[in-house]
Amino acid sequence: MKDADAKVTEVVDAFRQRGFEFIGRADDGWLKLRGLLRASARSHACEIQLDPKFFELPRVRLLELPASLPRVTPHLGSGGHLCYIAKGTVVLDIFDPVGQALACLQRAEEVLDKVLKGEFVEDLEEEFYFYWNGPLCLVDMQDQRLGRQETLVINPGGNFTAVVTDDEARTTRKLKSLGWEATDYTMLTYRVRTSAKPRPHTTVWPPTTVKDILAWQGLLDPRCRKKIEARIEEALATTTKGALVLLESPLMTYGFVVFFGRKPYQRGMCRQPRASMYALGVTPVSVVRIDDRYMAQRNVPGMQTLAGKHLVVVGCGTIGGYLADMLIKGGTGTSGGQLTLVDVDSLYPQNIGRHRLGFPNLFLNKATGLAEELKRLAPGADIRALPVDVRRAQLGEVDLLIDATGEESLGHWLCERYLPTTAILSVWVEGPGTAVRALLRTKKTGACYRCLCDANRRGLLKSVVGAMPTLLAGQGCEGLYVPFPASVSVQAASLGAEMAFAWANDTLSPSLRTKLVDTNYKLATPDCDPPRMEDCPACPS
Repeated sequence: MKDADAKVTEVVDAFRQRGFEFIGRADDGWLKLRGLLRASARSHACEIQLDPKFFELPRVRLLELPASLPRVTPHLGSGGHLCYIAKGTVVLDIFDPVGQALACLQRAEEVLDKVLKGEFVEDLEEEFYFYWNGPLCLVDMQDQRLGRQETLVINPGGNFTAVVTDDEARTTRKLKSLGWEATDYTMLTYRVRTSAKPRPHTTVWPPTTVKDILAWQGLLDPRCRKKIEARIEEALATTTKGALVLLESPLMTYGFVVFFGRKPYQRGMCRQPRASMYALGVTPVSVVRIDDRYMAQRNVPGMQTLAGKHLVVVGCGTIGGYLADMLIKGGTGTSGGQLTLVDVDSLYPQNIGRHRLGFPNLFLNKATGLAEELKRLAPGADIRALPVDVRRAQLGEVDLLIDATGEESLGHWLCERYLPTTAILSVWVEGPGTAVRALLRTKKTGACYRCLCDANRRGLLKSVVGAMPTLLAGQGCEGLYVPFPASVSVQAASLGAEMAFAWANDTLSPSLRTKLVDTNYKLATPDCDPPRMEDCPACPS
């Protein structure tokens, strides 16, 4: 393997052959080269900086901006910095530094060519935060209303942080989970919608005054500029210490703070106070969404989450604990929904080896312990624990009932009791972790859990070819149990979570799904939609 110096020499030589000159190192040790980018049948002087370890993307900066470019241009930032690759979308090959560096140079020329032609490169849309950053601004908004908003100000570690909320109680729970408390600092906040995607100004950047902000927004969206000016003027007419403006663009939410530190300004006063408004300093803020809708939706774009639904998990043991965790991450318990956990049993040492809960929850009720753990992880979710036998529980109206007990007789009772009004999802482990299965019953024509059990006894719809192995462990006061590792529990929970999401998106087929865990066996029944057994005593007539 070549040493670092040899790689640097090879890369510099390769760029020299492309007409670039090595001019030294930047303050952070990166290699600086100058040469020409060829785009739109012209050459453009540029500076390229290369990571000497070749882990990071090369930096590309135009030394002179073409006079024909507008002051706000896609992919081109202040000082001529060119955004040509979205970080994380490519894998740099440290074993081929010459090839990767020249490929980046070629990509930069391709993007610059599109910029000069006025074209937009779609896979670079999230580049704006490369140019716009500052103190944190947390946004915990479930609704989409614009205008004036409620804001809390906190100072974690002495750093100013604004928190915009539409539910102070919910947001306070989230802050408390981080060990943060709101101060008595007051600040007006406004949400303003703009039709323009944010792009940095190529000359006046970053904006440091209200005048700079208004001039920049005037280039992007003149109507939005007027709204911003009106909002700042409105805030100045109060006794608030500052104003936070959030801009809701088609691409993202971004914003800035104006700190006043002056006497209240009144409309209709002499022109000098208004001129002073333009001179007020502004601070960009890095907007981070902490609303439950965003956190659930981010990883499943275009799909419905479990928000707004009432889900009940019966059995908070080896499957139910992990499954409830996944349901919460999928939005359950948010936007008016609720997650109800039902289990009458307590957690004992023999349970810990494959349970979502751990030692601090020993001898506590599983439903109660799991609810507290999930509330700690998702303080914005509505989670209810019922530490009772489900046959005595008052569940109310339920959108989806999930049986994660693995107890066949209880599964039959749940079908008889709830099938007439409720969709039921049954999730269980077959044998000593041989396979995991799940069955969703939403249609009267489909099989329920009792139907499937009857079919299995007749040798139909089995999970694996041949006899299911029988393996028991445990002796004495502990009692016999079926051993399998926590990894099997997680696989069963994952299958259940997948089918819950499918249900939320009206993907109800296949209703019976099996995942083989032990590869020594062969799958007997592919995923399918088994029909109802005509003589099933649990199915509603």
